Amino acid sequence: MQLYNYFRSSASYRVRIALALKGLDYDYLPVHLVRREHLDDSYTALSASRLVPTLQDGDAVLSQSLAIIEYLDETHPQPPLLPADARGRARVRAIALDIACEIHPLNNLRVLRYLTHSLKLSEDDKNRWYRHWVETGLEVVDRQLAVQPAEFCHGDQPGLADCVLVPQIFNAQRFGCRTDHVPNVMRVHERCMQLDAFFKTRPEACPDAS
Repeated sequence: MQLYNYFRSSASYRVRIALALKGLDYDYLPVHLVRREHLDDSYTALSASRLVPTLQDGDAVLSQSLAIIEYLDETHPQPPLLPADARGRARVRAIALDIACEIHPLNNLRVLRYLTHSLKLSEDDKNRWYRHWVETGLEVVDRQLAVQPAEFCHGDQPGLADCVLVPQIFNAQRFGCRTDHVPNVMRVHERCMQLDAFFKTRPEACPDAS
């Protein structure tokens, strides 16, 4: 398998965690977003979306981090990243989507670039935008976790939701967001970071970190 990713991309970090939890080897292929390497013709030929991550597994080329993680879970079932019961799977997906759909798109690099380059917002205004959506979005996740407290997002083993939560906290901390108002989120984050699958795949440990 080959993983095309960018060290600072939270979507890429999600997949790196999942691959590590599964114990799967892969070739790490960097695509530098700030240098706009994702817009090169060679990458566009591989990824129609021109986004990261992209996972190539044989002749299969997969995009979108959550779809990739579920593909990995179906093709390499152990350890499972989704619960065995339908209600559990729905809850885990809901937590993951609260981050991946409700928070992440609003603080994505291309959105932030549009705010400053096209709409001419100042850096301070851009950062206020970022912090608002991250901090309020994490409140929703914290309430979700408070309903059914556990060692991880759901139960005593890390899964899909944890793969999504940890990278979002990396972004939140990088931009100076408050996290003291989301104790359940931070408790789960701290527990995850005790595991090699989360710690050794963190952005600053990646070969293209700079």
